[in-house]
Amino acid sequence: MALHRVNTDDYQQQLDQKVARLREAYASYTNLEPEVFPSPPSHYRLRAEFKMWQEGGRVDYAMYKQGEYKKPFVIEEFTVGSERINELMPLLLEAINNSEILRKRLFCTEFLTTLGGDALITLIYHKQLDEIWEAEARALQEQLGVPVLGRSRKQKIVLDRDYVIEKLDIDGRTYEYKQVEGSFTQPNGEICRSMIQWARSCCEGSKETDLLELYCGNGNFTIPLAEKFRNVLATEISKVSVNAAQENIAANGVENLHILRLSAEEFTQAIDKVRPFRRLKDFDLDSYDFSTILVDPPRAGLDTDTCAMIARFPRILYISCNPETQLENLAELTKTHKVERFAIFDQFPYTDHTESGVLLVKK
Repeated sequence: MALHRVNTDDYQQQLDQKVARLREAYASYTNLEPEVFPSPPSHYRLRAEFKMWQEGGRVDYAMYKQGEYKKPFVIEEFTVGSERINELMPLLLEAINNSEILRKRLFCTEFLTTLGGDALITLIYHKQLDEIWEAEARALQEQLGVPVLGRSRKQKIVLDRDYVIEKLDIDGRTYEYKQVEGSFTQPNGEICRSMIQWARSCCEGSKETDLLELYCGNGNFTIPLAEKFRNVLATEISKVSVNAAQENIAANGVENLHILRLSAEEFTQAIDKVRPFRRLKDFDLDSYDFSTILVDPPRAGLDTDTCAMIARFPRILYISCNPETQLENLAELTKTHKVERFAIFDQFPYTDHTESGVLLVKK
């Protein structure tokens, strides 16, 4: 099925197939019936990237089938994209086609939006951007009422701002997130909210203990979970994400959370006292009483050393964008822990991809 246009009547059937497949895949580790969190059937994706097809003095949004990069098909609608993306697409395209300066050598356009309707447009070129381009882009920005950002090789021109502000209502409170262009953000806002609420429900009764989180990004999970614990220590390797997380901590008034710029592998070395880190000189890791560790690793899953390290914790909250690698890790983790909760999040409808979550408790 082409993802730019989907038949929403098929949604429940494709979700049921995913759930059946994952239930069978996880059967070796749990007989729990999964908690299933469906996506909105359409307009669920908050970010999108389109190649720009240049032909006959005109540019159009285009996509390619995998392995067929010389056979684009023009995109006139994007059913899976947010309402805001679909609103902006024709307006932007018309403006670009009315300006040779904006159109010439444009090869990619990116949209970043939020559930609240904030938006950012990035135009990416095979040319250096000059003052003439900037003047045209500023006029475009004023016309659309949306921040525009220009990129080319070794060049980034921010006309207004390079981020959007997301606001998520979670369990009666609104959390605010700065989401920076080019950094990781959850693509499906409603599923993101469901994952946060599920994670919070897994952490009830932990107020007298501490939380450790690896791969914390911009604080997506960390900030709403902070009130469930006495103290929270979180790590992230991306400098951009760490900076955004620090701003998000301040914006949400969280005072019991500290972010460290360390990879999961580096933190494992630190907690095992393999080598010291200057970034940890003001932190006494032994003073924390970690009852729970939260991990949301990249698609490759947890490396062997990190997997062994987290197995020491009483409770492991493991959210994964790749159930296959999570299952590989569960082969080790279930030697010491049992699966207490199992969740399926339909982050990417109409594809084979699914996010999964497990709460593991020490045997």
